[in-house]
Amino acid sequence: MKKRPIAVTIIAVLLILAGIGGLAGNAMHFKSLAADHYASVWIAAVDLLAIVAGGFVFRGRNWARWLAVAWIAFHVVISIWNPWQQLLMHGLIFALFVWVLFRRDSRAFFCTPQVSA
Repeated sequence: MKKRPIAVTIIAVLLILAGIGGLAGNAMHFKSLAADHYASVWIAAVDLLAIVAGGFVFRGRNWARWLAVAWIAFHVVISIWNPWQQLLMHGLIFALFVWVLFRRDSRAFFCTPQVSA
């Protein structure tokens, strides 16, 4: 099995932390979210997707890097309706994710057959 690049490890950890932070933040604002059950379910699902993507990026699953890029791309799209600074920040993070997850060393890591444990 190929060695995981440190940048991929950092992206995986950031995804997991973002998902956990999102879930924790939503729990703190539960009363306001409880009024809109539909939105709270979707917000929690997006946070769970970050955790899943991070966990499987860490394990070198190719589909997970695509999920990670889709996850941050979703944030770029929803940032269009927010202040331009948020759109800029999500756009920069998107570019960073794409650059890290699709570099030559990362492609080699993700395209190496993984041993099932």
